[in-house]
Amino acid sequence: MKRTTVVGLAIAMLAAASMSAWAQPQSDAGASAGAQAASGAAAPTGRQTDRALRRKVYSAIGKDKSINAGNISVRAKSGAVTLTGTVSDPAQVGKVEEIAKGVPGVTSVTNKLTVQKSLGGM
Repeated sequence: MKRTTVVGLAIAMLAAASMSAWAQPQSDAGASAGAQAASGAAAPTGRQTDRALRRKVYSAIGKDKSINAGNISVRAKSGAVTLTGTVSDPAQVGKVEEIAKGVPGVTSVTNKLTVQKSLGGM
């Protein structure tokens, strides 16, 4: 019983050791770190840029206190912004679109906003 446990542990340790990451040669690691330091911060990826633009659009919409941005969804891809969701007033549909168009980096806006009808009033 003890021998089986020892053999099992030895196999587990051998498997763990073989799955460890390979170290990079010193010269390659130093060269890439130096290149990054020389060029400054790494350029943001497309997804990071899209997320940043989406946050800017949300922020701009949120600054207008007459608009409830809680039901508005913003998608951004390469400068193209898509607005979906609901607003409470028909005038807000165009207003939200104009706000989004005014955000730096936005190249086009697709407006799919709809007006949410109130449940209790006439």
